[in-house]
Amino acid sequence: MYLCGGKNNKKYIYMNTIHIEVLNPASLSLLKELEKLKFITIQKNESPSGDFIDFVQKLRSKSHDLPSLEEITAEVEQQRSEMYAISAEENKGNY
Repeated sequence: MYLCGGKNNKKYIYMNTIHIEVLNPASLSLLKELEKLKFITIQKNESPSGDFIDFVQKLRSKSHDLPSLEEITAEVEQQRSEMYAISAEENKGNY
């Protein structure tokens, strides 16, 4: 929230951030016009998540021995059990 104005002339301006997925390239020109009118600002998503997903897919495509869902679940459960056992041991007597 931003506070604008003088002592007696307070205005509260609420700024929200939303994610918009542009389905039609023509709509991008409308958004750019709104930006020119200073109604909105447009920021490119600099998130590397797309690059990460591409990287993971590339790794998985090269792997010939992918674990099954059951193997992944068993490994996660084993790691959780070990983590909870260590945590319980560290917190013993703290309650």
